[in-house]
Amino acid sequence: MPPLLLASSSPYRRELLGRLRLPFTWNSPDIDESRAPGEHPGDLVQRLAREKAQALAAAHPGHLIIGSDQVAVLGDEVLGKPHTFERAHAQLLAASGNSVTFLTGLALLDTRTGHCQVDCIPFTVHFRTLDSAQITRYLEAEQPYDCAGSFKAEGLGISLFRSTEGSDANSLIGLPLIRLVDMLHASGVQIP
Repeated sequence: MPPLLLASSSPYRRELLGRLRLPFTWNSPDIDESRAPGEHPGDLVQRLAREKAQALAAAHPGHLIIGSDQVAVLGDEVLGKPHTFERAHAQLLAASGNSVTFLTGLALLDTRTGHCQVDCIPFTVHFRTLDSAQITRYLEAEQPYDCAGSFKAEGLGISLFRSTEGSDANSLIGLPLIRLVDMLHASGVQIP
């Protein structure tokens, strides 16, 4: 198997990739993650996933490089990482009683051939009706300010949901393992 590289510094993605029990390293790519005017969120995450993998290709020949990017979409609005209590509170208040779709772009670049597999995996979260006090208690308990959508599904954030919908719950955390295994198989990697 060629060496596997995760083009991310995210501890969440590293933990998820570790579940596949494959040896891998990680490195954070330096790319411009700005959204182009009029760019559809699904196109954005696929482009950024591919660019993250490609940004590390020259320094890692002979590798399989995994790139991933994610946005949360509520109606027509793209929700980024809130970074502050106030923005997180506003995001969760807007999500209350509504549905947020997470679009996760996934790319697997084989630097031996230059072939890059790219996909976008959607996952939808249907939120309970939340009041301001519930949101404040949640944010104080978990402080998910580095998470798109302002929650951690792998933690207490699950208490905010009425239901979820999608093919791979791992994509909600940032790395759709089911689709990644398909891509790895197509590149000759056997799991398990």
